[in-house]
Amino acid sequence: MQNQELGIIKQAIINELEGYEFYKMAMTQAEDEEVKASFKTLATEEQVHIEWLTELFNKIKDDPSDDFHLASLDEQPSPGIFKWDNVDRKHVGLAVSVFGIGIQMERSSIAFYEKAAANTSYPSAKALFLTLAKWEEVHLTAFAKEYDNLQGYWWSDQGYAPF
Repeated sequence: MQNQELGIIKQAIINELEGYEFYKMAMTQAEDEEVKASFKTLATEEQVHIEWLTELFNKIKDDPSDDFHLASLDEQPSPGIFKWDNVDRKHVGLAVSVFGIGIQMERSSIAFYEKAAANTSYPSAKALFLTLAKWEEVHLTAFAKEYDNLQGYWWSDQGYAPF
């Protein structure tokens, strides 16, 4: 594994750390307990990614043989944390903002991993980066769906409905 690929994994750890800190901050700002719990779940998921990537980095950083099967990652199921049916709608603005920013973070992560995959000469690293992009796509899809749902509530609360 060359320094370029290791640098990508290091940057991926930082990206996940930024997401973790962002969702922790959102959790402290939320007043609704279900919203807090959802942001806590998102932060926890980012923490799991940080730990996984850190473990991966430590396993391969000194292994020039590149025999670690980088693409042997489990598929990431949809997080399943977006159940806002009982959320107090008067606090929906924070959720809309957080999911909007989350969407941008996920899009940036996808582009980052796709570019990394296109620029590596290691087939195993390419497979890893494409798998990580798929993980982020799962999040992006879930975030976008929830954002659209919450945005409708927010517009209604602002008196912009009917559309």
